[in-house]
Parts: sequence; C-alpha cells; structure tokens
Amino acid sequence: MDKTAALTGLLGIDLPILLAPMAGASTPELAAAVSNAGGLGALGTAMMKLEQVRQETATLRQLTNQSFNLNFFVHDEPKLGGYDAGPMQQALAPFYSELGLGGVPAPSVPAPAFNEEMLALLLELRPRVASFHFGLPAPETVERLKEAGMAVIGSATTAAEARALESGGADAIIAQGHEAGGHRGTFLDHVDLGTVGTIALVPQVVDAVDVPVIAAGGIGDARGIAAAFMLGAAGVQLGTAYLACPEANVHPVHRKALAEASDHSTVVTKLFSGRPARAIRNRLTEDLHAHERHAAPFPAQRPMVAQLTTASAKANRAELMQLWSGQAARLSKAEPAAEKTVRLMKEAYRLMGR
Repeated sequence: MDKTAALTGLLGIDLPILLAPMAGASTPELAAAVSNAGGLGALGTAMMKLEQVRQETATLRQLTNQSFNLNFFVHDEPKLGGYDAGPMQQALAPFYSELGLGGVPAPSVPAPAFNEEMLALLLELRPRVASFHFGLPAPETVERLKEAGMAVIGSATTAAEARALESGGADAIIAQGHEAGGHRGTFLDHVDLGTVGTIALVPQVVDAVDVPVIAAGGIGDARGIAAAFMLGAAGVQLGTAYLACPEANVHPVHRKALAEASDHSTVVTKLFSGRPARAIRNRLTEDLHAHERHAAPFPAQRPMVAQLTTASAKANRAELMQLWSGQAARLSKAEPAAEKTVRLMKEAYRLMGR
C-alpha cells in the first residue's frame, strides 16, 4: 500500500501535511484551520495543566469535527537536589535588574511530564492522534491509547531512535531534522546529539522502519514538501511556516523577527528550558551563550527565565525575548492557515507532477 495513503488513512486526513504542535504558539483556531483544510491540526499541551488541556480541546472540537493531534512531552522528571542554581541566577541577574524584575527565581518544574492523570484525560478526550516528544510512554500505555482508537506517533532525530519508536508501538514516526525550530526530540543519546539534517535523516529513517515517516525540519514551502516526498517521506510536518498565520499565538515582535530572519539567524540554545531548542539569535542568547552549561535540567530552567521573557514581550524588546524559529522562517508567507495548507500541497503536487 502507498505509504502516503497509509498515513492519511491512519490519521483520518485528506492531505499529508501536519501542523507541528508548538506549545504556546498553537491555538484551537490554528489547529482547526489546518484540520478543516484537510491536514492534521495539533495542540501542544506540554506546559498545560489538566483543565487547560480539557478546555482547549473542547474549544477545538467546537471549531472542527475533523482529526486533530494532542502532543505531550515524556521527558524524565528532573532531579534538582544536586543542581547549583547560583551561576545561572548570577548570569541572569543583570537582565532582571535591567527590566526592574527583582531577583531571579529558583528553578522549578512548571508542569509534570506525561503521567497517569494526563493519560486518564487523554483516554477521556480521545483525539484521533496522540503524539509524543522525547520518546514514547511505556508500551502498555501506548497499547491502551491504540485500543482507545488513537494513532500514536513520536519524533526521532536519528535512525536508531526511529527504530526504538517503532519497537515501542509508534504507528508513524516524525523524522525531525536539525533545522527544526523549538525543542529537538532527542531521547536515546545525550540531549546535545541528534543533529542530523533533514535531507540526510529522512531517507535513512525511511530505510530503517516499516511505518510511515513524516519529514520535519526546515520545510518552509512547496519545494521543501516535494523534496521530502522524493526522499521517501509519507507526509510532512511544518511548524515555523505556520507561525506567520494570523491564527497562531505569536507576539507582534516575534512575527517581525520571523519575517526578517535569514537562513543563519537562528541558534540552538538551552537557555529557555534546559534542553536544546532552536530560536532566533538575539542579545540574550548571545550574551549568555557561555553560561548554557549552567542551565537547570529540563524543564526547570524555564521558570528561571519566564518572568524575563514575559516582561520583554510586554516591553516589545525582541533582544531579550524567546523567539522560537526553524531555519526556513524567511520562506514563510503570512496568510490564513487553511489557505496555506491547501496552497502548499497544491504547489507541491504540481512540482511532483501529480
């Protein structure tokens, strides 16, 4: 069976294009627009409390009766007992002082990893797709989700991770290239590894597994989509390209930075969360680059910088903000998400002679 047809059938969609979950930027309106256009909309729930997940999902269901994806992080809970927060607090202190914010907060866990309570809620909500970053839940949990009618997908940054996901029960695998914005999904090796580019990663993952492969990372237009299919992908996942859409929850200063970004504007940093994630380079990432080694274990670093990035956004100061972006931001066009979804696939199919 054609792998693209297998993927669209599995996910209950017409077009083999997925919206990346993008916790914080994804909204029910954005997810619904992509789903209603025939793709797979998504909500990034990683930093949400249980009730917020329930409310956001209810809003999404009011906007679409099509398939959608709920995404979760399955990282190990950090142990902070042996972590010395002093050096990072000292490095951040001048920026907090500059914005009149007082002392730098201590590290803490803003939201738990995927747990039994969230599993119970997921089994109650039953989206068509449940996706996971940083690995998969235990095999018995994956089986429960599949028995409840959900397709389960996960992100891989190497062929070895793809094989591990397939063995763990994944129905499809996202091959996330190093060009991708936001958090790298590496889970088998040290978090600093998993740096294979999309064009090298996708065909090797396709050769390594039997389930459909979804290409992600640096895909910003129809040319990238067509290339992904030529590499053997059954579908594509785009994130940064959708940040330019009006339905996305993106600060105006962030939108401007995305529109002005070049191919070398981004950097992979641990400063915002404690794990490698790609964002637009600014004064904060440059001045504190040497201090990344002092970052708190993921996600405990996030509360240490949260007040700073929030205050920076309110002050419209891009140089101190958190500006998630992939390397292909400059290729993104500002247009409604539904129009973008249909246009990109039409153009890609035309390039492929379909």
